[in-house]
Amino acid sequence: MHVIVAGVDREEIGQAIESEGHDVAFVDVANRPALEEAGIHDATVFVLTEVEQATSISVAKDINPDLKVVVYASQSLPDFARGQADLVVDPDLIDAETVAEELDS
Repeated sequence: MHVIVAGVDREEIGQAIESEGHDVAFVDVANRPALEEAGIHDATVFVLTEVEQATSISVAKDINPDLKVVVYASQSLPDFARGQADLVVDPDLIDAETVAEELDS
């Protein structure tokens, strides 16, 4: 599975996903060129770690409508992006390893 992790990965979810055997690409700023360079066309999962970049969810889904979107951040996701996220997880409640394991489900 190809996964893109967007934003600063303070909780190291990307590393946890890699430990599960998945290919992970990291982008600091999730704009269209960065997402395309990271392989969003072929990605299965998009993990957003900074809600300040919530507009990137729309961009990612525009490029790849079948993408599963996971928001892994402690801040609240803006209403405009909430409907596009498949899973919103607070790192204070569920650790990165558990989320990474569940991506296969």
